[in-house]
Formats: sequence, C-alpha cells, structure tokens
Amino acid sequence: MVQAKPNATSPKLSPSESEQIIQFHHPEKYRTSEWYTGHGEIAASGDGRSFEISATYALKATVKLVDGVFNPANPTLAEVYSRRGRCVAIVDQTVDELYGASIRRYFEEYEIPLNLQPCRAWESDKTPETVHRLLKFLGKDGCDVSRNEPVLVVGGGVLSDVAGLACALQHRRTPYIMVGTTVVAAIDAGPSPRTCTNGAQFKNSIGSYHPPVMTLVDRSFFRTLATGHVRNGMAEIIKMAVTDDPVLFELMEQYGPRLVETHFATINGDEKLAAIADTIIYRALFSYMKHEGTNMFETYQDRPHAYGHTWSPRFEPAAKLMHGHSVTIGMAFGATLAAEMGWVKPEERDRIIALCRSLGLSVYHPILEDIDLMLEGQKNMRRKRGEGGLWAPLPTGIGSCDYAQEVSSGLLQLAIDKHKELCSSFPDDGKGTEMYLSDLGLE
Repeated sequence: MVQAKPNATSPKLSPSESEQIIQFHHPEKYRTSEWYTGHGEIAASGDGRSFEISATYALKATVKLVDGVFNPANPTLAEVYSRRGRCVAIVDQTVDELYGASIRRYFEEYEIPLNLQPCRAWESDKTPETVHRLLKFLGKDGCDVSRNEPVLVVGGGVLSDVAGLACALQHRRTPYIMVGTTVVAAIDAGPSPRTCTNGAQFKNSIGSYHPPVMTLVDRSFFRTLATGHVRNGMAEIIKMAVTDDPVLFELMEQYGPRLVETHFATINGDEKLAAIADTIIYRALFSYMKHEGTNMFETYQDRPHAYGHTWSPRFEPAAKLMHGHSVTIGMAFGATLAAEMGWVKPEERDRIIALCRSLGLSVYHPILEDIDLMLEGQKNMRRKRGEGGLWAPLPTGIGSCDYAQEVSSGLLQLAIDKHKELCSSFPDDGKGTEMYLSDLGLE
C-alpha cells in the first residue's frame, strides 16, 4: 500500500470554489426574535487557505412618550405581553413600594400572569453581584425566560444598567422593554444601548451593548421623586442642549428651574408647562438617540453625549458624587477648557456654567485639583475609546461641539487653575445642592 507523504499538497479547489462569495439572507421563519435581524457574506480569498466573513446585526427599537403606562386604559404593554401569556418583570424596590399595586392591577385587568422581582438599585448596588442575582431570577432556577420573550424593566438608571446587562447575558441576548421612572432613565440610561456595572475604580467599566427594544417614558413617575433626583437627571438634558440643540438650551434656560420645582409639571404644574416638559423630554431623547442609537457599538468616537463624561468616571466614585453633579462639573470644566483652547467665547462658557448653577447643579469640586487623578482618568478613557485618542467632546458654541484628540498635562493644569479661579468668584465656590450620594441616602 502506498502511503501519502506527510507534506503532500491538498487537493486543489476549482476557481469557482476558491473565489466564491456567498451571501446569506436567512428566511423569516427562522428568526429568533421579532426585533433582531441580520445578514452576512463569506468570501474566499482564492488561495484555498483563507476566507473573510462580514456580518451585520440590525435592531429596530422604539422610544415613546406615553401617559399612564400602567393605566388599564393604556394598552401598550398589554399588546406586547398578552400574546406571550405572561410578563416577567424586574422592578426597582422603591418603585415597587410606590407603584407595585398599580403594576399588578394592570396585568390582572388584562389577565396576564406577572412574575415580578423587586430589586434595590442604589449606586452601591451597581455591581456584578446584582447582575448575577438577576440572572438567577431570569434563568432555569427562576422564570426560565425565552430568548424571544421581552423582560419588563421598571426603574431608574442603575436598574436599567444592571438589568439590561443581565438580559444581555441571558441566552446571550434576551430582549427587554424599559420603563424609566427617573429623569436619568427616561432620557439617557433607559434607551441607551450601553448596559453595565461599575468596576473597582472606574464607573461603568464592565458591560455590553444591548439596548431595549422599546423604551416608554411616562413623566408622571417624576412626581414621587425626591427633588434631588430630578435635579440630578437635568445634567443629561444639558449635555445634549450644549452639544447638539440650541433650542433645547434656550428652553432649559427659560424653564429648567421651574421643571425642577414642579418635577416636570407633575406637581403644581399647568397645561402649558406640561407641554413644555414633554417638548424638552422629546428633544433631549431625539438628540441623544440620534447619536447614541445610530452608533450602537461605539464604533466611532464622535459622540456628543459623552460631554461631561471624560474625567468624571474617575473622579465621581472617588468623591462619591451624584452622577448628575459629577457630569455638570465635567461639563463646566470642559467649557472652561474649550474657552482656553479658543473653541468657545467666554460668554458662551459663562452661559453653560450659569445654566448648570440655575438648577442647583455643581460646577466645581476640589478633586479637579488632583492632577494625577485627572491624568489617570484620561488614560482610562483613552483605553475605553480605543487608543485612537482621548476624543473629549467640548463645545464649539451653544448647540455644537468638536472632539479634542489629546489634552496635554500642561493644558489640563492650565484649565484646572482657570476653572478654580472662575468658580472661586461664586458665593458657594461652585458647589451644588445635594451633590453627594449620602445627601440622598445612596451610599
């Protein structure tokens, strides 16, 4: 018997086999879930030894402003869950205490079985351990959710992050519907594709990209928020106003303080203010998702919604600041830096800082003076943003921005000194109202 030589050449492929390109468009009947689609192609190189694969993933997500989401007269959620025979829900513990009866009554009205898991969602709960507890509820030891069954998440920004991450991990991608009950969740964290937990020294450093398939925004929940939480969420509206929407900025200048006072026209508000509240929420959402939703995996770093979030992920946990206050400190400092770089006029910088201060938000904290910590924050952010640069969003006017590829240590120190000098002229040195986690019992 003749044995083949160890290094014998493999049979050659025909030209049609070695150079073929095959495109795949899978039949609809095989779809895993109604919200996700995709297609791809495989291309042979021609040498019979390598090939390349290209694939796309597509999501269709909806964001809606609604009134009375758990009012039985509103069928939005019932239409989703009635044909699935049940609803599996993760609800913020405080929300469950305030609205749990209404939530249960809603599903009882529609005769939809409800499996509800309360979850405490303080900043200190934004950990991998919380995600694991939620995975136990969703998995075989709990409700055993299906891969095409949308989990209902009802709560604030922390819950949207950890519950969204749990859904991302369950079956590698389980859909979820988000009902944001805080300002942050309603216009920022809720519809965002970024789900996460905190790392040891850096916020949101562990996570995945997994947006909700539907986000429902019902500002009636804001009525029962502590005013400090309403104020905290305003930062995420300001960042979009500064970087993308000058009309939104002017609306916030005119009506922002009144919206904090009335909890977005849910307490002692009138019809005119309610309409303005809806307009501001819609414009903030549209501006945010215009950039965030169409850049689903942060494939590109021209992200205006990262304004105020370049240095704050490092100094926020170190100073134990409320997230909104941390962001406005970052935005105010960024405006001063932009002025030093000649990107904005001093009067534009002052308008940005004045808007933050008019809402009781912080614009300065002594932790900015820790230059080593600030440089460490830049180092962390370069890694997060792919090492192509720092790409810090900075205003170029009211309603526009550009991205600083690098900020040298010398320029950083100059801007810190200038910002400290500027804020020292304020009676409170730039401090905000209820700026610490402890101020709202969240440590």
